[in-house]
Amino acid sequence: MIEPLLMFFAVLVALVTLLANIAVWGQKRLWLKWGAVVATAMFMPAAYASLSDLLSRPKPIWLEWSERDLAEAEVLGSDIREGEAIYVWLLVPGRGSPRAYALPWSREMAQQLQDAGERAEETGTGVMMHKPFERNRDDQARVFYVAPQEQLPVKKVAGDGPVRYRRPDF
Repeated sequence: MIEPLLMFFAVLVALVTLLANIAVWGQKRLWLKWGAVVATAMFMPAAYASLSDLLSRPKPIWLEWSERDLAEAEVLGSDIREGEAIYVWLLVPGRGSPRAYALPWSREMAQQLQDAGERAEETGTGVMMHKPFERNRDDQARVFYVAPQEQLPVKKVAGDGPVRYRRPDF
């Protein structure tokens, strides 16, 4: 599978190469043609470096457009920076790997996340985020909550009545 970074980079290189070809084959001066070739050559490593640098930074939550209608996501980790942002590491169902996002700072959401994390630790479950990519979020709405515990498997009972213990020596 081709990584999205490489796909975006290939598209950028193709577009810049096309523009350079137009500039080179046009009716312009020789120094403009060489300038187009040099600019194209300098663009390729700069574009790759900027795209790869973006991979290490949390994405602002409002920039997520492909999963806009997602109902919930699992919070794998978080970092609350007062007055700056709330950083969360989310596992979206159906995606292979978790991604880092930055939420705008909100005291109410930070408190919800902290409370949900404490309760999840007590119960041994995880923290979930309701509608993680919603744009117009009400600060009073419940965003972070404790994941429900998994239901225990149904016990199989032989017969209709209660199970009775029989000692093996009889």
